[in-house]
Order: sequence, then structure tokens, then C-alpha cells
Amino acid sequence: MYAIVKTGGKQYRVERGQYLLVERLPAKEGSSVALEPILYRSDEAVFDAEGLKKVKVTAKVLAHERGEKLRVFKFKPKRGYKRRNGHRQELTRIEVTEIKHGS
Repeated sequence: MYAIVKTGGKQYRVERGQYLLVERLPAKEGSSVALEPILYRSDEAVFDAEGLKKVKVTAKVLAHERGEKLRVFKFKPKRGYKRRNGHRQELTRIEVTEIKHGS
């Protein structure tokens, strides 16, 4: 049994007990969050809007982290223009605790 959920503008295939790094969620560490399901797959697939209202995917927030540093370098030849910048993405580590399809 698995589900495909959407969070932070990205889609993830999740199973129960799986750990994920997703875009920063506005929840405190230790709290649980509900993820938006797009598809649920068990014996049969559920991907219509009415069926997905019955699917509940919950995850526990384990920690808030920062991703690795990315170097951004801009350069225009023959003009002496060089700019270096860095970026670290704000991330949240979650554990999927429950995927439930209730009637």
C-alpha cells in the first residue's frame, strides 16, 4: 500500500514508516501534519476526487533542517561582471506514520 502526496509544490511516493525531506512546513517538531493525497494504491487505485476525500495521510515532523549549500555564479563575458551567491534551502524531515483509506 502506498500513496502519492503533494507538498511544497512537489509530489512524493510514500509508504508507512518512510522518512522524507520536504520543503519547510509551518509545524513544530513532534507535531503531526496531514499531507494532501493525489493517488492511493492498495488492492485498487483511488485517484478520483471523491475517493481521495476518504484517504488520510499523516506524518510526524522530526526536525527542521537546511539543505546543502548551492553556489550560484553569474558571469557576463567581456564586461568584467562576476557575482557569486550561495543558497541553502529550508527543509523539514518527516516520517509517514499512517496511510488510511476509510469508508
